[in-house]
Amino acid sequence: MSVGEGNESYGRKPFKRSASHFSDRITADGRDGWPVEAGRYRLVVSRACPWASRAVISRRLLGLEDALPMAIADPIQDDRSWRFTLDPDGRDPVLGIRFLKEAYEARESEFPGGVSVPAIVDVPSGELVTNDYQRITLDLATEWTDLHRQDAPDLYPAALRDEIDTVMEEVYQDVNNGVYRAGFATGQEEYEEACAGVFRRLEALSERLARQRYLVGETITEADIRLFTTLVRFDPVYHGHFKCNRWKLAEDPVLWAYARDLFQTPGFGDTVDFDHIKRHYYQVHSGINPTGVVPLGPDLAGWLTPHGREDLGGSPFGDGTAPGPVPAAERVAPRGRP
Repeated sequence: MSVGEGNESYGRKPFKRSASHFSDRITADGRDGWPVEAGRYRLVVSRACPWASRAVISRRLLGLEDALPMAIADPIQDDRSWRFTLDPDGRDPVLGIRFLKEAYEARESEFPGGVSVPAIVDVPSGELVTNDYQRITLDLATEWTDLHRQDAPDLYPAALRDEIDTVMEEVYQDVNNGVYRAGFATGQEEYEEACAGVFRRLEALSERLARQRYLVGETITEADIRLFTTLVRFDPVYHGHFKCNRWKLAEDPVLWAYARDLFQTPGFGDTVDFDHIKRHYYQVHSGINPTGVVPLGPDLAGWLTPHGREDLGGSPFGDGTAPGPVPAAERVAPRGRP
């Protein structure tokens, strides 16, 4: 999620998601100059952002909390970029900066595009390494393996990668990015095309998930993480704020049960902050919601109700195990949980 030309521009200019300008990779062999190294890097996220939430979930499932420390930005960013106003003195305690933009500028003084999360920063130099949200989680799963916790799940199994990639591309185009194209549309035809695409894909996914517990294979994969981060935001923000309102997630029995199954799986729901999500979308996108009023609903209690997806077989972690308790410093505040 990027900060660029000002919050008032949302919904007032044609929407186009920019490519990640900083696409260096952190790899086991360090071929881009950034070797995997415990404690060297800092993952900067917003709990409001679905793209950043992918990295938060992957990091937790793989047990990388100690190896890759995390900074959580304020969900209400301003036109200068994501802010560290949740920390004492408004500075990240490790990087010592007030705005994520400072790490971008340390890497390249006149970088194109906006300041987005997730971002990984090199702590010794204070420079941004990557903001490639499509690649970061794949590398956490495949390049950081020496630092994974014991019995961590394989989120990107080699034998299933072609199918996972196909599913993820369809989900990205029509759902992950589709809700934004609908929500930021500046004309009726543009909106209707995007919104119709969202629901066509959701209906196809519902048919697929009526037969199987997870999107690909018998366990959780990267594909499930990427779909979940949109589904968990659907009723709180995309249904109303982005006008994706043909039906609510809670009105599709299959997708609602699938989303609850994941939410109740350690590593998913325990990273979700509904307070951050709602305040970000409704208060930051002033071009769409100029009053900044944040709705009280929907009721979150349903996320904790039984889902019955176990009957379809499969198991969330396969031969692996669930992650342990959430570190105390990373627990979501009560107002953000069901």
